[in-house]
Amino acid sequence: MFLSRISSRLALFCACALFAVKAIAADYVVVVSQATKADPDWNQVVGELVEKHQAQVVVYEKHVTEALPALREAFPRYACFVATSKEATRQMVADVHRLTRKLDDDPYTDVLWGILTGFDAANALEIAREREPLVIKRVASGTELAMDRVTEGVWYCELEQNRMVRKASGGEATQSRGPSDTTAALAESLSEYKADLFVTSGHATERDWQIGFRYRNGYFQSKGGDLFGVDTKGRKFPIVSPNPKVYLPIGNCLMGHIDGPDAMALAFMKSAGVRQMIGYTVLTWYGYGGWGCLDYFVEQPGRYTFAEAFFANQQALIERLETNFPDIARLDTPPGTTTRLKFELSDAAKKSELTIQDGIGLLHDRDVVALYGDPAWNAKLAPGKLAYEQVLTEVAPGSYVLEIKPLDGEKSFEPINKNGSQRGWRPFVQFMPKRVQNVEVTHGKELGPVITDNFVLIPNPRICEPGKTYRIEFKSSPR
Repeated sequence: MFLSRISSRLALFCACALFAVKAIAADYVVVVSQATKADPDWNQVVGELVEKHQAQVVVYEKHVTEALPALREAFPRYACFVATSKEATRQMVADVHRLTRKLDDDPYTDVLWGILTGFDAANALEIAREREPLVIKRVASGTELAMDRVTEGVWYCELEQNRMVRKASGGEATQSRGPSDTTAALAESLSEYKADLFVTSGHATERDWQIGFRYRNGYFQSKGGDLFGVDTKGRKFPIVSPNPKVYLPIGNCLMGHIDGPDAMALAFMKSAGVRQMIGYTVLTWYGYGGWGCLDYFVEQPGRYTFAEAFFANQQALIERLETNFPDIARLDTPPGTTTRLKFELSDAAKKSELTIQDGIGLLHDRDVVALYGDPAWNAKLAPGKLAYEQVLTEVAPGSYVLEIKPLDGEKSFEPINKNGSQRGWRPFVQFMPKRVQNVEVTHGKELGPVITDNFVLIPNPRICEPGKTYRIEFKSSPR
């Protein structure tokens, strides 16, 4: 990637032995261990992805970082890491985050990636076989959402008992009195309502989700790939929801940590039809890496696929680290172990009123949120209300103009919904239609753009001037 603002640093080269065909330019690469590819059932998962995406296969012997040389040579748009549930560990998630930032010499992620796993190979194959794009219209949530951005849906408050908001297709969101125990209602939103997107927050472990945050409520639990609700009276509600969907456990601890066959993530994949999901692999307290996916995915309906929204939020996090906390921005600490870091605040951090705690929180979140599923699967919210228009135009070969036009007056760049942690004020992120290099910004440098080979990021100016078009122009050559 080539940056217009951030200075580059040479990434470490991993010269490990690699068992793979010679890498060539590819849009999609499947990365898999030698042992997993040798298993006939899991090799069928690899084959499905190869057929679906005309993908190249990179096979490593012992550690996923061995794939780096081949990934660098191929420089794909997508990288899918096929892994058994035993391989898809907390450390693997961190390693994939770090690996996919090392394809070139800047600190940003170079490919849209996902880890494709499942309860077993048959479940993973179901996920790999999903080909039809998902247009998300029905949303169900155990926490507050910006309902004016979705076609229809329902959310139950985790903070205030009996509070719920429902929106019918074509109608307005209305608040009403919900049940005191929402376990059955939320289980029904999957099994009967057949939501396309399910959102949760609150306390959780690898085995359960505690539905109420500030009041007594039931649980979702998992066992051997089965997902079920248990209410406060001990009644059990099996969840069988095969319709393809996306799951966003934005504020849950450990929901993305696969520590055995009883893990919640595997039950959501097997019993609840989840084809893509994110999830923290450690305890979460800062929230930027999870809650921010709402800012890009739900609150900008139709602009990004789920994988793109996850990617955009990750680059927003990295830019904030690089700009405000350069002393720690490139540290690779063991997942979940950042609280004892000692460093000095940069001038940029001081001006933005950030604290040392913010730097620790950003570094904590950077490599601990997993994305599970095929990263090229197209799952988007149905087009809806947007706060600003975002248009990239190639005005001449290699010459681009990116324009941001406010659509909601002075509030266009403000947070839409503040429920959760570290909400709003996300940068504008625009994906490039093709990779570029040798970038030169010719207009709009004062906006502080970061331009890499595959995306443009413009920091949120916070103060919006209605009627103004925020515009950058740049020249480049194809990569």
